[in-house]
Amino acid sequence: MKVIIHTDGGSRGNPGPAAAGFVLCDADGRQLQAKAFYLGETTNNVAEYTALIKALEAARRLGADQVAVYTDSELMVRQLSGAYKVKSETIRPLFEHASELRSQFESCSIRHVLREKNKEADRIVNEALDARRDVEENSVPARASRATHGRDAHAAETPRGVTASKSDATTPSKTLRLAVLISGGGRTMLNLLEAIQRGELNAEVSLVISSLSAVAGVERARQAGLPLKIVRKKDCADLDAFSRRLVEELDAARVDLVVQGGWLCLWRIPPRYENRVMNIHPALLPCFGGQGMWGHHVHEAVLAAGCKVSGCTVHFCTNEYDKGPIIVQRTCPVQDDDTPDTLAARVFEQECLAYPEAIRLFAAGLLHVEGNRVRVRR
Repeated sequence: MKVIIHTDGGSRGNPGPAAAGFVLCDADGRQLQAKAFYLGETTNNVAEYTALIKALEAARRLGADQVAVYTDSELMVRQLSGAYKVKSETIRPLFEHASELRSQFESCSIRHVLREKNKEADRIVNEALDARRDVEENSVPARASRATHGRDAHAAETPRGVTASKSDATTPSKTLRLAVLISGGGRTMLNLLEAIQRGELNAEVSLVISSLSAVAGVERARQAGLPLKIVRKKDCADLDAFSRRLVEELDAARVDLVVQGGWLCLWRIPPRYENRVMNIHPALLPCFGGQGMWGHHVHEAVLAAGCKVSGCTVHFCTNEYDKGPIIVQRTCPVQDDDTPDTLAARVFEQECLAYPEAIRLFAAGLLHVEGNRVRVRR
């Protein structure tokens, strides 16, 4: 028996009055149970884990042996996948309890969805918060029709529209072959790899190219078993020779899309790769871009300018630094007490969402470039 679960948890104040809830549906989308628990004063993170634990316990009582969980807590998903460490002593017992419950099922996937795709779980949590008591609903098929479930839950994360062949976006298409260009730690590379492994991207990393041989991203690519090439600018006679070397590797790997992730080298993009090379920048272009504006240099500049909002930009690359048509931008607040490190962490959370979104749009054939503007054709 397969059960589809949507969970949510939240507190008004963090810490503050909190509740945790879930909606359970069968594989056909019929609602089996929906319940929320008023938790009193606690944090968002505690509420999210409590929701997951309560949901898995309920699924076991229903006799489920396979579960697919959808949650809008990206932090919890990343902790459970091993991408983030659990540092909080309060959260650790909940993490261990959830991990133990997961092991009791034949299969138990946990995926992140956007909040708007988790409305039913969010609704029942807010009902419990408003009432300051537990709330329960059983077998309400009409409500289940509004919950995203099963295959549709995955499709909901993918922008809907037509693919390059004009088929429905939920129809499986060919696996997109990616080349990832890195010059540092390779965090963006790992984020994309995790999205692929979670089933959120129909893609494979066919090639990793590093412009440096002694950066952490090189070892991370090797540990992940990814095809890796080192192409250093200083080993080439000039920019043209460097660019030719890169293109030779890209052609040999038969890549569909090149994604730059912390790549610091300008290269000449040939016409056949026009609008097939993406970059992600840790600010809202066209501000805080250009040569020398990378990493902490960007965040220091944002703080020095007194900005109240920052974010990230995914754009198609041209032969100029941080130029080219913008595909996706996501924002986050700049706090009064931010340092470059704290702001960088908040921006990177948005990067982890923006890049997969842009790649999904590309894979679905929804991006149309008109001059310096990208239009998304739904």
